[in-house]
Amino acid sequence: MEENEKIRENFVHLARIALSERQQDVHSFLHRIVRRSDDAKLSQELVELLRQKPTRSSPLRKKQEMALPVDADSRFQLLRVEEHPELPHEPVYTDALKGTIDRLIDERKNSGALFDVGLEPTRTILFTGPPGVGKTMTARWIARRLGVPLLTLDLSAVMSSYLGRTGSNLRHVLDFAKSMECVLLLDELDAVAKRRDDSGEIGELKRLVTVLLQQLDDWPSSGMLIAATNHEELLDPAVWRRFEEVVHFDVPSADAAEAFISSLLKGFMPKADAWSEVLALSLLEQSYSDIERKITGARRGAALNGKKLSDHLVPLIAVDSQTKQQKIELAVKLYAEKLVSQRRAQELTGVARDTIRDRLNADNES
Repeated sequence: MEENEKIRENFVHLARIALSERQQDVHSFLHRIVRRSDDAKLSQELVELLRQKPTRSSPLRKKQEMALPVDADSRFQLLRVEEHPELPHEPVYTDALKGTIDRLIDERKNSGALFDVGLEPTRTILFTGPPGVGKTMTARWIARRLGVPLLTLDLSAVMSSYLGRTGSNLRHVLDFAKSMECVLLLDELDAVAKRRDDSGEIGELKRLVTVLLQQLDDWPSSGMLIAATNHEELLDPAVWRRFEEVVHFDVPSADAAEAFISSLLKGFMPKADAWSEVLALSLLEQSYSDIERKITGARRGAALNGKKLSDHLVPLIAVDSQTKQQKIELAVKLYAEKLVSQRRAQELTGVARDTIRDRLNADNES
């Protein structure tokens, strides 16, 4: 009798979410049945159905005709949708970070292997780190590799002028994203998910955290939710615990900065590799976005006045934060690669020409 009652409850719940056309919730519910069922044949048959579910391009899949969610007051759209995300250049990652991102993508592309053993791909991911280090670009990169749209929540739009509507706005956005295969990016998460013990925040913003926690708990495995924050210290501790994976982004190392600068200069000037090495030393500890802005500015200047790009890169060389040894290495590199004259190398780095010559002679002898 108890078993029949359990079956009845499961059947009614499945019918309820199916009739509400929440396809991803149906998938999540079936995954839970697979994990909890003692009936091996039932689990096997459900796994096979889930593995063969219609893809976004299949004619068997009912085309989504849902309108983008909008704020009820302003009528502004709450989401920015990139059907086919594009990147201005390929991202540059450390080996550890690349390994993590590749694993998350592999989980999605080979989810059948996980379903076979009662597991699901990672559903919720938190990106942390300072501004300009590639968090948003990585969400775009993941969506592109998975071949799904990227949906980005516009937090300025979701914060309604009538604060009581803000929770509804957030629910509408998340429900919309649940209805399709996509990557949902909640950018600047700290604007919504602030610590609930922050006495400076009004009650409505605190209630938003509760809404978010509920949605994170219910997020379907068929979609990927990525949240990004520049201020991880502002997040409510309960928010941290809801994310299955936390990925931290740092400012680029010297090697990463060099590879990134090279990708920006290749094909636009001779000796791009040498300039990349020099500029990586000069722009160390700066974010990817800061580096890209400076390189792009130099290219614009060269295009407008007809001068060589190298003439516009020279002013980017900075040595204020470098050690004496780093200044010497930079001066030697500038002169040895014939990027500037010996006199100019001295002016830029403050390293005496005698020191530059002595170091070059020592390097040649060794």
